[in-house]
Amino acid sequence: MKLDFVTVDVFTDRQFGGNPLAVITNAQGLSGERMQAIAAEFNLAETTFVLPPKDPAHTAEVRIFTPKAEMPFAGHPNVGTAFVLARAGTSYGRPVTGDRLVFEEKAGLVNMDIVREGGAVVATRLAAPVPLSFGEEIDPALVAQACSLKPEDLKLDVHPPRVASCGAPLLFVELKSREALKRAAPRAEIFARDLPRERIVGIHLYVQAKEADIDVQTRMFAPEHGIPEDPATGAANVALIGMLTHHRPETDITLAKTIGQGFDMGRPSVLQASAEKKAGKVVATYIGGRCKPMMSGVIELE
Repeated sequence: MKLDFVTVDVFTDRQFGGNPLAVITNAQGLSGERMQAIAAEFNLAETTFVLPPKDPAHTAEVRIFTPKAEMPFAGHPNVGTAFVLARAGTSYGRPVTGDRLVFEEKAGLVNMDIVREGGAVVATRLAAPVPLSFGEEIDPALVAQACSLKPEDLKLDVHPPRVASCGAPLLFVELKSREALKRAAPRAEIFARDLPRERIVGIHLYVQAKEADIDVQTRMFAPEHGIPEDPATGAANVALIGMLTHHRPETDITLAKTIGQGFDMGRPSVLQASAEKKAGKVVATYIGGRCKPMMSGVIELE
């Protein structure tokens, strides 16, 4: 069995930046176990597997795997997969055209907008498949320990460390300074003991610190998913923009932020995030960015 794959760097305008993604474009017939093994072989933050859609009105079914587990939804895999399919112009013999793609995923339908310049596909943007929701609050002392930080590094006046989700539950933690964000490092033994992947996908640290065109700098640790640190996490940042909008005093607002991630690990990523709040409730969240193609090839399965 021969599988075609493409890799792209996501949330960047240059090669060797952003977050690498592998896309298997003809995954029909693969078992979930085989998909997991292939994702572990690539050993990237995520690998996607494109299948024919169950509903012909949609573009494709997409399954997403980290090196250790399947994800119901994730951001950079959707942005990168939409980029790959839109550039190819076809999937399983069906044309992929227009400026809107729809993916069937475990978390629901994911709508993707395609951005072109001079007729060429350069970027994509997703709308989160489910509304922003909140989960448990987690002890700041535990969070600090898990991220090699001091309790006083955490900024707690707006919100405590809290789980939120737009399709993937992550723990969101605001820090007081850019210096603290740079100093953070995941302690895998703390995650394994107290923050297993059944509880959260990972910890998303952020600081609202203006740097050139960047409004917010972030880092995401998910060692229980085989991702010590992620260069760019769309699912985290699409929920983050929702949280920032939620905590704004206005009852009706559209908030847009440019988010940086991966800068402290040598894979700078730039994500364009926005959210809408109406009558005091966040009703829509979006994340998008540019992509650069890297490699293509064939996997020969015995």
